[in-house]
Amino acid sequence: MKRSTKIITIVTSFFLIIAIVITARTMIGNHFKKKFSKVPPPGIIVTNAINEQFSEKLETFGTAISSKSKTFKIRKDDVQGELNLKNKVKKGDLILNLKSGNVIAPFDGVLGYTGLTEDIFVSDNIFIITLDDNSTIFSDIKVPESFAPFIKKGLPVEARVSSYKDKVFNGKIDFISSRINADTRSLLSRIKINNKNLELLSGSLLEITVKFNLRNSLSVPDTSIMMEGEKSYIYTVSEEDITNKTEVEIGLRGDGKVEILSGINEGDLIVAEGLKKVRPRGKINPIKN
Repeated sequence: MKRSTKIITIVTSFFLIIAIVITARTMIGNHFKKKFSKVPPPGIIVTNAINEQFSEKLETFGTAISSKSKTFKIRKDDVQGELNLKNKVKKGDLILNLKSGNVIAPFDGVLGYTGLTEDIFVSDNIFIITLDDNSTIFSDIKVPESFAPFIKKGLPVEARVSSYKDKVFNGKIDFISSRINADTRSLLSRIKINNKNLELLSGSLLEITVKFNLRNSLSVPDTSIMMEGEKSYIYTVSEEDITNKTEVEIGLRGDGKVEILSGINEGDLIVAEGLKKVRPRGKINPIKN
């Protein structure tokens, strides 16, 4: 009997100890969970919603065309004296001294030489000199019929060329045809680009972007947008650094920014990056971008 009582006492004490340990661990865990849940996440990048320009775009290709161009066909036996061929000439400069009459530059431009051999002349005794005025470059583009209603004279244009990958050449729509081409279902338009530094060469392939429907709208970084189904949300930040999940209506997207049509106001502080670290009505450590 005494032995049975002793065994019961030992078993009871064992389970009592286990219960105490479990209870203590639960209490300690809840204490630290409560304590650390109040600590804001690491610094979150925030920024203000601002007004920026947005536009829709038509992207196409075109060939660079000189604003003026002239070709001279020269015979070897007509040349007098030594050849001193220049690269650039001014209007009125002597290009070549010929027996039949001097070749004079009719306008400022860049000279080019076609069909030249090592001794400058081609085998049939003729070589070609071209004079191009590249200070202004034109390019003809075919605008798809669906875009025709939006294309207006004077719209801004951006052009890029492979030889200057990081440079944008600015221009505008200079001419628009009066009718749609029935075969191509396109509208012929001409763009004009200021090329005062003569960086663009005639014949270059241009990557052309025509901007239309330009407008100033509220803008936020694309990294600030949360999509849930067909709805879009942004975390706004209060003066107390508390976040609020706010539904917004978005418009155009591009170049790392999103157009906001409604939901927030200009100047509102929003979470720009680190959305996964943020919770609605949570406190953050804001880092101003």
